[in-house]
Amino acid sequence: MTQDIGLKQLAGRGSAANAGLELRHLRYLVAVADAGTFTHAAERMFIAQPTLSQQIRRLEEMVGTPLLNRRRDGVQLTEAGSVLLEESRTVLSLLDHGVTRSRQAAGLERPRLRFVLPPNLPERLAVTTSSRLRSTAHAAGTDVGWLEAPLDAEFTIIRQRRADAGLGWLTSSRDALPDPIDVMTLGEFEPEVWIPAAAAIGDRQLIGLCELADMDVIHGPRRTSPGTYDAWRAVMRAGRPSFEFTDPPFRDSLPMTLAFAATANRPTAVLTSPLHDAGDQGAYGVRRQVADSYEMVRVGLQRRPLTATAVVAWSGDLPRHLQQVLFDTADAGIASADPSSMEAA
Repeated sequence: MTQDIGLKQLAGRGSAANAGLELRHLRYLVAVADAGTFTHAAERMFIAQPTLSQQIRRLEEMVGTPLLNRRRDGVQLTEAGSVLLEESRTVLSLLDHGVTRSRQAAGLERPRLRFVLPPNLPERLAVTTSSRLRSTAHAAGTDVGWLEAPLDAEFTIIRQRRADAGLGWLTSSRDALPDPIDVMTLGEFEPEVWIPAAAAIGDRQLIGLCELADMDVIHGPRRTSPGTYDAWRAVMRAGRPSFEFTDPPFRDSLPMTLAFAATANRPTAVLTSPLHDAGDQGAYGVRRQVADSYEMVRVGLQRRPLTATAVVAWSGDLPRHLQQVLFDTADAGIASADPSSMEAA
């Protein structure tokens, strides 16, 4: 059962649960969670390890439940600890952002835009968008702070004010986006699909979704791109309700993953993250030799059932001049692309 132990709940109790709770306790919890051990966290925070351990125990006493499981190889968050960690990040981010905006209002600091770039984006998309953002922000007298982190379908990092905007994937309708998220779309992208040569008879270039779902499909892991992972799994389950993706043996090595698929005991396909403009069939039918005499063949999916829409997403309550920087960045990307495949929100 989920334990709802957010900071708002603690603050509203007016009891001993939040007596003496200070921002440093939240910073200590975040430091320990990020470092994985009390020793490393203490080094990062420039405090003694016994002092850090004592303050975390004090925080647990105030909350009324353990937040960390102490183990020989480090610490692991309890369910309650995970909830409080998320709330702590939100509170600390809001505070830091508020101080920054106050300094900006006083003329002590240039406006700053915190922008998320998830891992495993198509290289051309990431490079062109980030370059346009840097140029547009510079012209507007704005600095950009970069954060590499996954973005889920709800753009949680942005909604929680831990970032202002980001480049990610829209996997639902715009109407389903939670407030205060705004987006502009940059185009449709598809993954690469590789199947064993034995399943690609002749010069075959396309397969059906049901045929793909009958194979083992290596894709993921989910944490790198939860939005597209969940959306594509739902599509695959439409024809095979029990379908599950198989995590890749080597996340950052397509050749190694193809080699594992080629030598598997049963037909195994490889599905990459979104990589190419939707409808680009130029590389279908390409064969790639792996593991000596084994071959994998890149094919397309009939009717393009697996796609992802690239978007620039931002918080709708950002100051207007920062929203304009993001709008101009996305608009420049749309203007330079094929108008038949790109659309402004």
